[in-house]
Amino acid sequence: MKASVTFLTSITLIALAACSTQEEKQDSAINTTNDKSTAKANEAEQASNQNPPMTIMKGHKKLNLVRIMDGEICKNEFQGAKGAFLLYADPNDIERIKREKGARIFSAFEIKIQDLSGDVLQEAIDKTNLSEDPFTLGEDEAQQKLANKLVNNFRKAASHAINKFQKETTLTIDIAAFPPSLVFFQKGCEATQVDPESTDLENQPHNNSG
Repeated sequence: MKASVTFLTSITLIALAACSTQEEKQDSAINTTNDKSTAKANEAEQASNQNPPMTIMKGHKKLNLVRIMDGEICKNEFQGAKGAFLLYADPNDIERIKREKGARIFSAFEIKIQDLSGDVLQEAIDKTNLSEDPFTLGEDEAQQKLANKLVNNFRKAASHAINKFQKETTLTIDIAAFPPSLVFFQKGCEATQVDPESTDLENQPHNNSG
């Protein structure tokens, strides 16, 4: 069964999150005592890996989170997985490509990325053993072990596909599975198609200004 991967989160939500982060930093310069506590709470939440990082480093390039995609697939009648997958891109590449080729080119890029992500998820889930582990202490530990395996398999499967995409488009990207979002099925699976929201890759925020 073909993996279903769709763009879920509009980049306007990402932009709002970036603005909110900057506002908190500005407030901290005025109200240092109260906002230091808020900052520490935010850092603790980030440390728990419940929120995806807004930026990552790939080599010497800083990539921005531009999409959160949803993917799900059934490996067979009983086993499968679903979760969120993070798309990062270089804002400088986006600006350059828009100048050289126009903004419409990103519609084609989005289709390529969706197809790429679906193929990578398919390969990763095929290589992940989803059978119940009799040596785990409980369901939470079992799910965590499966998440680690799928994340690693997704990363390996994505490497070649991403390199090929970058050579074809000159747009630097990275795609990663988001571990806290992953859910695994072992007693019945039925993948459903999620309708994507209308989003434009070229409209992703290029800085953290609100």
